[in-house]
Amino acid sequence: MSDTIVVDGLSKWFGLKVAVSEVSLKFGPGITGLLGPNGAGKTTLLRVIAGLQRPSQGGLTVLGSDPRAHPSVYRRMSLVPEDEAIYERLTGRRFVELAARLAKVDDPKGRTERALETVELTDSSDRKLGGFSKGMRQRAKVAAALVTDPDILLLDEPLNGADPVQRAQLIALFRELGAAGKTVIVSSHVLAEVERMADRVVAMVDGRLAAIGSVAMIRAAMTDKPRQVFVECDEARRLAVGLIEAEGVVALHVETGQLRIETNDAADLATRLPGVALERQVALTRVEPSDESLESVFRYLVENR
Repeated sequence: MSDTIVVDGLSKWFGLKVAVSEVSLKFGPGITGLLGPNGAGKTTLLRVIAGLQRPSQGGLTVLGSDPRAHPSVYRRMSLVPEDEAIYERLTGRRFVELAARLAKVDDPKGRTERALETVELTDSSDRKLGGFSKGMRQRAKVAAALVTDPDILLLDEPLNGADPVQRAQLIALFRELGAAGKTVIVSSHVLAEVERMADRVVAMVDGRLAAIGSVAMIRAAMTDKPRQVFVECDEARRLAVGLIEAEGVVALHVETGQLRIETNDAADLATRLPGVALERQVALTRVEPSDESLESVFRYLVENR
């Protein structure tokens, strides 16, 4: 995978406040989820990559060039900001076409129509943005970003205000762009939806990198956190007795028809559990990990901040 964005020791501070501290990472084609609690530095990092803010220290290259030395690289990048960056008196169509003309793209009217179709906003495009719902405004901002056909798309909370149908449409669109080879970076607090979109996650805490990789890779690296496994069965207490001395089991929580197991050796548990259930004559109806979602991993990353 080729690296389209390389961040090297980048820091950004505002007076005495350090927003991003010595961050080094790379982005490539596909979708990367950028996560972190409020104040983690996500928006600042996106703004520095987009050229809206200058790094205080360190640097970055975009598509192989230093964007400060070669500003033309910004033509191949688009940012969908979190804030309401719209002109309420413009219609949706005029707003998107303005973005096309400012970028000096060929056939701005044709590009505008295609962008509006892509976000399914054609039918409402002659209404003024001031009368749009927040979800429709988000789609208009996405259309304005896509009208230049960028190689890199930076999305800061792009699902804010969208209803469930709009969210599903936007997620499908972003996945399509990632699959087509675009570099898509999505910053969002809706973790379940990031998990649906992104194969790779970058987590930031207090301006620093906390973790990089797939959710499974990050969870596997947290060796200090026992794995939690949920078991639904007819005799939870009987099953728990059979697992008390199992290697790696550090805790057993019994409820009616349910058993939650904490283990330091998930592989051993997976091998041992069926045999214990058969020996103890316990009928298992469901077995699944309960702390390997993005939400669980993220909670572990920020719990001691």
